[in-house]
Amino acid sequence: MIGPIISSGIISPAWDNLFAVILGMGFGFALESSGFSSSRKIIGTFFGYDFVVVKVFFTAAIVASLGLLYLSYLGLVDFSLLYIQPTFLASAIVGGVIMGIGFAMGGFCPGTSLCAAAVGRIDGLVFFGGMFIGVFLFSEAFPLFENMYYSGSLGAKMINSVFGISPELFTFILVLAAVGMFIGATWIQKKVKKVEY
Repeated sequence: MIGPIISSGIISPAWDNLFAVILGMGFGFALESSGFSSSRKIIGTFFGYDFVVVKVFFTAAIVASLGLLYLSYLGLVDFSLLYIQPTFLASAIVGGVIMGIGFAMGGFCPGTSLCAAAVGRIDGLVFFGGMFIGVFLFSEAFPLFENMYYSGSLGAKMINSVFGISPELFTFILVLAAVGMFIGATWIQKKVKKVEY
């Protein structure tokens, strides 16, 4: 959220790197505090005994959505200044499947593996190293995947615009979905025997 505030001239661009470091440290602290450096805790989502990962991500989505809306109302954020990553449907699906399999097998995503590596966990270090090897191999072999990578281009899309609804209505639906997920996850967690670790 700092980017648009800096772009608007409210905060000097000279503070850009400092805010990036502070936000990065805060993000890492939040991940570690939530237990994201433990692959067993993360993998608990797939087995139904621990939904902290899903709860944290949903909470982050709600806070970001509501924060952007309120900052927009206050004139501190201009939605037109927000960068939206272009959507390439085919590569998004393939990449999502590959990452999902890796997540289920190793118990880490790129961000959580770095969090685990930062606190000295061997599995996090191995996973993080493997990610760098994968990135290197993909970049070297990119010409083989380039057509697939750029196929299914939808441009820069926001979910609410795809469904033809306002950002406010989408955020309201997101909040309802999160509440439903919190209730459902809690119910499932009570039914599933917790794995000791």
